[in-house]
Amino acid sequence: MLWTVQDAPSGLITCEATPTIKPNVPDYFNTELGQFVGPTQTGDAPWLAQTNMAPFAGVSYIPNTPLETQIPIQNNPSNRNIFQRLANLSPYFPNPNGFGADEYPIPVNSNVTWLNMVHRHGSRYPEFSGRAPERTLGKKIMDAKGKFNAYGSLSFLNDWKFGLGAEILVPIGKQELFNSGTLHYYQYGHLFPNNGTKIVARTTTQKRMLESAEYFMAGFFGLGWVQNATLELIIEWTRFNNTMAGYKGCNRSSWDIGVQASTKWKNVYLQDAHTRFKSNITGDLDWTLEDTYNAQGLCAYETVALGFSHWCSLFTYEEWEGFEYSLDIGFTAGAGFHSPIGRAVGVGYVQEVLARMQHHTITSPAAQINITLDNNTATFPIDQTLNFDFSHDSNIISILTAFGLKQFSKYLPTTHIVPREFILSHLEPFAGRLDIEVIKAPAPVNPDRRNGDRIYLDGPPTSYVHFILNQRTIPLGKSLEECGSRDDGWCEMETFLKVQEKQVELADFEYACFGDYDVGFYGDVTDGRPAGSD
Repeated sequence: MLWTVQDAPSGLITCEATPTIKPNVPDYFNTELGQFVGPTQTGDAPWLAQTNMAPFAGVSYIPNTPLETQIPIQNNPSNRNIFQRLANLSPYFPNPNGFGADEYPIPVNSNVTWLNMVHRHGSRYPEFSGRAPERTLGKKIMDAKGKFNAYGSLSFLNDWKFGLGAEILVPIGKQELFNSGTLHYYQYGHLFPNNGTKIVARTTTQKRMLESAEYFMAGFFGLGWVQNATLELIIEWTRFNNTMAGYKGCNRSSWDIGVQASTKWKNVYLQDAHTRFKSNITGDLDWTLEDTYNAQGLCAYETVALGFSHWCSLFTYEEWEGFEYSLDIGFTAGAGFHSPIGRAVGVGYVQEVLARMQHHTITSPAAQINITLDNNTATFPIDQTLNFDFSHDSNIISILTAFGLKQFSKYLPTTHIVPREFILSHLEPFAGRLDIEVIKAPAPVNPDRRNGDRIYLDGPPTSYVHFILNQRTIPLGKSLEECGSRDDGWCEMETFLKVQEKQVELADFEYACFGDYDVGFYGDVTDGRPAGSD
């Protein structure tokens, strides 16, 4: 088996894959190969009774389910849930507000005939890669043990220890994917042919990605899912073509821009919290504002890993809103419409979706598409009615950008919070998922479904594309004018395909990922591609 690798920008090279463990099983279908899994450090086992103060004073006892999310938060009179304000670190929950479209049932005599799902992995431990801020803070505190004293609300810190693993799924992350698989079976089980054939589902070689796919499949099919589906593992490594980790095949990055912009906002919203922290620590522990910020990250990770975290109650509700906004800024600049590579990172996956919709393989090199796999119907089936892929948060943000969903393109100032639709906890919490349906109707469906008496208008059978992100409809006409203003947010399929041809061109993959240009500053880019692009 040969894996296709991008040797940017000159073209494609190949490298020979490691021999398989299972005889006669290609590497990409071998789930036991164990290559390119990334860090797999396991953390401490949870023991909620050891650390949890519940029942909290003044709060009726509510059993954890399984996470403790009833922690009293300052300045939160409406008792709103901070665990739904943790941006991309939020445990999964359906989008509570929607994206501006009404939700309608499939009309009688119509049906969903095809599905393309791209799913983020479940809740995990913090990363080793990049800046690893939560791990850095944990090490800093552990190295200073015995040299400082903490008081008041921070007194727990005197006995606290860092007990988090790295990168792999935590137990709630496994449950999130199993639950999602079960939900998807209830929604789309009719699309499985159940005729003895297997579908091909795709994930990457990272351990959390493989396990996310396996838990999803177990939820959808049951524990015997291997009789119904084959998992295809695509290498996730630098310069390997993989549309589910499209940034690996791109030579440019704008995450530094995102970090700089986010830091400006941190210096605004965290000043009071930082003062509180500093006043409760004495001795040899140089507590910085960045430490105060990373403590919010520890709240998120300890909660999903251990079930409870003392860090969560140290911040006001407004400060939790500020935390989410900081990550919204970082992601829109690092992977969305305010990134010069926002479209480019996601465009390969968009091209794969369009190829599946039109039932053809991909035969020519394009973006970060693995031609070795996508030019073979054994690894890129073209007639499946169920298509399951597993990816990462930033990659899915770039996929939304590459589709041209401009309702998520609003500029987010670094001086104050503004109303916005780019809210990461609504877009890509842990286990977030984008479901793209094709709906076949016997006649055109009335776009005025709110007030229209007739569901069907006169005309021929018509197919529609329906985007559902975290169980809420994205109104395609809000971003893609050609789709029109429909109450249900659908778009006629022929129109959608035509519009997407233009969106693919706008990504300008080669220039965005390998061109010679100045990435500029946050705010210079507004359309997910280099500023000044034609």
